[in-house]
Amino acid sequence: MRSSYKREDVCLLLKDITGLVQPQPTGERERLIQSGKHYCEMLPIEYVPTQKYMDAYYNALSRFARDTAFAVGRLSERILDARGDKAVLVSLARAGIPAGILLKRYIRRYYGTDLPHYAVSIIRGRGIDRNAMKYLLARFAPERLLFVDGWIGKGAILRELEKEAAAFPGVQPELAVLADPANAAAFCGTREDILIPSSCLNCTVSGLISRTFLRDDIIGKDDFHGAAYYGELKEEDRSYEFIRTIEAEFQTEIPAEDGASEGNGMAEAVKIAGQFRVGDINLVKPGIGETTRVLLRRVPWKVLIKEDGRQDPALAHILRLAEEKGVRVETYPLKHYRTCGIIRKLADM
Repeated sequence: MRSSYKREDVCLLLKDITGLVQPQPTGERERLIQSGKHYCEMLPIEYVPTQKYMDAYYNALSRFARDTAFAVGRLSERILDARGDKAVLVSLARAGIPAGILLKRYIRRYYGTDLPHYAVSIIRGRGIDRNAMKYLLARFAPERLLFVDGWIGKGAILRELEKEAAAFPGVQPELAVLADPANAAAFCGTREDILIPSSCLNCTVSGLISRTFLRDDIIGKDDFHGAAYYGELKEEDRSYEFIRTIEAEFQTEIPAEDGASEGNGMAEAVKIAGQFRVGDINLVKPGIGETTRVLLRRVPWKVLIKEDGRQDPALAHILRLAEEKGVRVETYPLKHYRTCGIIRKLADM
């Protein structure tokens, strides 16, 4: 699979489907998703953000690079304590890949161990890429595999992983993430809903690859799940700029963090769904990363923020996107998260 990442940083176990699938506008994709078509059977059009939004991104990168680096350091130590230096990092494409590269580089710098790093596709409702798993298990003992993602929202992908791992004896369905406000992951860098700057952009901070794709007419029974390469956005690529900025903040002296909130994020999402009369829990997307995704590639209904959210620099890019798209922002007493995006049910329009 082509990408703008270096082979020494990650091996993408994906089929290159560039040019085989016509990307679709957000509104059309949303209509098809809500009428029953699975999101993995389509690709979104990736666009260049406005200059004002990129200004908000760079401000976020400057302000929160250190917090992200601290999360990378904590998570690296927890991985090595639990799994030792034989772990194989298996990032969940796409958001997990930058996190996996940062973990690999941190561990190599401070511990002298160069962990193998791969990326595979897992799709909610469709499962993990079985061919990619066979590829990995032909090369590594199952207990060495450790799945990596950027953050957890409600925990839907973790539950998918737990279900899928049962088909592979010895594979542990544990997930390592930089941020886990949902209190769901086995390993995390922080339980706070921090802004991980890579969540602010799409392919231009993820090696110029699309989210993963699965459709029978394109992906054969022996193929890896697919992804497209957006080479036309090469001049806009910020993938290594992001990696280098976080790396510059790496250190071994990392401050301790406060304990996690009681309960879990899914319970809070269910409460939000009930209060706002949202019948499908999949339309409720809590957390900074998930809310950003809603604004970037879905049709949002509203955004919830904490009482002091408009003064929170971690939400500046979200408020900018909401303003650009004309999305209503409301205050709400969030417990685990700083923000929550709610997708518009098109049938109600």
